[in-house]
Amino acid sequence: MSKIERIKTDSCEMEYFKFGQGEKTMVILPGLSVISVMKSAHAIEEAYAPMASDFTIYVLDRRLDMPEVYTISDMAADTISVLSALGLSDIYLFGASQGGMIAMTIAIEAPELVSKLALGSTSAAVKAEGFSELSGWVELAEKKDATALYLAFGEALYPAEMFASYKDVFVMMSKTVSDEDLSRFVIQAKGTDGFDVIDRLGEIRCPVLLLGAKDDAVLRPEASEEIIARLSDRADFEYFMYDGYGHAAFDTAPDYKERLLRFFLK
Repeated sequence: MSKIERIKTDSCEMEYFKFGQGEKTMVILPGLSVISVMKSAHAIEEAYAPMASDFTIYVLDRRLDMPEVYTISDMAADTISVLSALGLSDIYLFGASQGGMIAMTIAIEAPELVSKLALGSTSAAVKAEGFSELSGWVELAEKKDATALYLAFGEALYPAEMFASYKDVFVMMSKTVSDEDLSRFVIQAKGTDGFDVIDRLGEIRCPVLLLGAKDDAVLRPEASEEIIARLSDRADFEYFMYDGYGHAAFDTAPDYKERLLRFFLK
């Protein structure tokens, strides 16, 4: 299993892990999670094993010491500082859900760092109506009801049949959630509210792949469709909309990693 490492920059301290032995550098920015993605390092390494011969893969968390107000712009700035401290450039950047929002911001603000950009089940603008699902999660987290939060989170992310199969697992996982986990979750979820780079998508210089979901119950398929509408006239943009795999198609669709690999190696 990959070793969890910490790196400190002038602006933040962040955990990450890396695996693979490829010459190219891939960076994964995960979406919003109830507990740190660092606790799923082994599962992530297994899921992305087909890409490990072509890429050295870094998975970055959010900062450790999190301020009470922490916007997507802040998250992107911290991630840029970490990428710089790690000496990474010309990266193949994949962001899922909230990670996709951070990834878009990085590609806009620091285009020299990104060679190719892949986005999964994300949005370029989170307005009030788009925040409704997240606001329900925030309310549960603020009440310290980890079990209800995990169940609501899982039901929204995964197809109904899969959620039903793993419902007991979600309940079991909720027992490991600390008050600190819940506080961090609230801060990150609230940081998504009001995010908007829709009018700046044209500033992205690198090729872009969007993988959306027609049955996305979190950010809605309209969020992907809005990005498609803004970038569809570009020859270096491609997209695919899954159906039947839910918001978490990046975890549930069997050919997802293959699509990423084809795009990154093209």
